Amino acid sequence: MGSGIALVAAQSGFHTLLFDLSIDVLEKSKALIQTNIQHLVTRQKINVDEAPIIFNSIQFISDASKCISDLFIEAIIEKTEAKISLFNQLAAINSPESIFASNTSSLSISDLQAAIIHPERVVGMHFFNPAPVMKLVEVVKGKQTDDAVAKRIYDLCLQLNKTPVICNDAPGFIVNRIARHYYLEAMKIVESGIASIEDVDALMEASGFKMGPFKLMDLIGLDVNLAVSKSMYEAFDHAERFAPSPLQEAKVAKGELGKKTGSGFYSYDAE
Repeated sequence: MGSGIALVAAQSGFHTLLFDLSIDVLEKSKALIQTNIQHLVTRQKINVDEAPIIFNSIQFISDASKCISDLFIEAIIEKTEAKISLFNQLAAINSPESIFASNTSSLSISDLQAAIIHPERVVGMHFFNPAPVMKLVEVVKGKQTDDAVAKRIYDLCLQLNKTPVICNDAPGFIVNRIARHYYLEAMKIVESGIASIEDVDALMEASGFKMGPFKLMDLIGLDVNLAVSKSMYEAFDHAERFAPSPLQEAKVAKGELGKKTGSGFYSYDAE
């Protein structure tokens, strides 16, 4: 997701820093971005001359002290403490005007900003996977988010050629709250023996969905999808309709997380 967001920014003309502590992860990000840029050329979304300009607009860094920017978009692990720690580390070395946007799909923006320096400059900026392709971005206002900050992020999304929607902080925001049952009910159908994974996906795709629920969960990552379900289950006081699926929990326990591991509800060739 971080690589996709970086490519979106660079393609829109922004100088972009892509930070990760792991050199190996950064090297994989470089390769993925180069591949995706070549796809853009092949599909005639950009011309050959633009490709090196876009790639060279991205600086790959593993030193947090070099992360100086007007806007930070984090796409790290879905743990509140990790996000708070990162943002506070960056806030300490950046301007008090810098904006901190979280790509979280399930954590409370209000809870994050309550422990972060300059909480009024913390906002949700929820991209969807794959970020270079999917148009929607949820701009999420926490309890302390300044209206002007939310407006700046909304306008930035337009510059990135995205379709932004502003919403107030709530469990699952808009999309994940509605879509949760697309996943959970599909897994209940399979668990009860009503239909197979393949049949459910085929039927939903024939009904107009671009991707069936099981293919989509594999793309998102079963661990990520399960984390959202667990978060919403807790947020809604263990309401049965948000209960995580044993089918998905078993997959995650075995490390079968979807496309990124080569196996999930489906099997995939190694990339």
